[in-house]
Amino acid sequence: MRTIVHLSDLHFGRTEASLHEPLLAAVRAASPDLVVVSGDLTQRARVWQFQQARLFLDRLAAPVLVVPGNHDVPLDNPLLRAFAPWTRYRSCISEDLEPFYEDDELVVAGVNTVTPRAWQRGRIKEGQVARLCAAFEQSKDADRTRVVVGHHPFAQAPDELRKAPTRGARCALARLAACGADVVLTGHLHTWQAAPSDQAVVAVPEVLLVQAGTGLSNRLRDEVNSFNVLRVSPRAIAVERIEHVASEEVFRAAQREMFSRGANGWSRYRPVANSSVVPVLR
Repeated sequence: MRTIVHLSDLHFGRTEASLHEPLLAAVRAASPDLVVVSGDLTQRARVWQFQQARLFLDRLAAPVLVVPGNHDVPLDNPLLRAFAPWTRYRSCISEDLEPFYEDDELVVAGVNTVTPRAWQRGRIKEGQVARLCAAFEQSKDADRTRVVVGHHPFAQAPDELRKAPTRGARCALARLAACGADVVLTGHLHTWQAAPSDQAVVAVPEVLLVQAGTGLSNRLRDEVNSFNVLRVSPRAIAVERIEHVASEEVFRAAQREMFSRGANGWSRYRPVANSSVVPVLR
């Protein structure tokens, strides 16, 4: 079993300073094998914001895989956005916009869903899906869990009207399911979700969709600051939502969803609310 901490939408430049240390403490307490950050490290892609994000990432006591979000493109500098949108990101965060990680139990592939000229709405291109599938095809080991990390959601509920659906996501999800993807981790909406993809308006139950809220930002969407902890194995996954408790200045487990994988894909196994005990997965 592997433990993945899933952070998203940190938005340095619009963070609550009082959250930094409690979040770092909660991440360390989870003892992750990998920390993934699904985009929007900054609020306005300013150099100082990327520098703050870099200092934060360096304090995470685990390997880190990061993909950019739409806020990591300089919106207020049209020339830079048009001709060199990733200069600041590459200088401070990573040269690799679509990083890859693997070990004996995990294969994790990042995908850059940001379209700099269509700032808000994301896009997943056919070539990107082909690259992801090639990575998974080379790692077709039944004992490894295959994870995709992107910023924009691959599926949205019909009543989600705040953000436009990601272009190409439906087709991408079907192709990824066919080539062995198990989980997709995303952010962007600042709200939490964990569900098989057939429950997210896309009939592909082979893929588990997990969305993280905002870890540090004061740009909240009717949810408190939170992040996810996933305990993953090829046939069972536990997803915990770790929420900020303002009265105690800590992050604490608030909800857990359990999923098991059968012949027809993922299904919800045993949701347990307000529990801090993670069952053993085999």
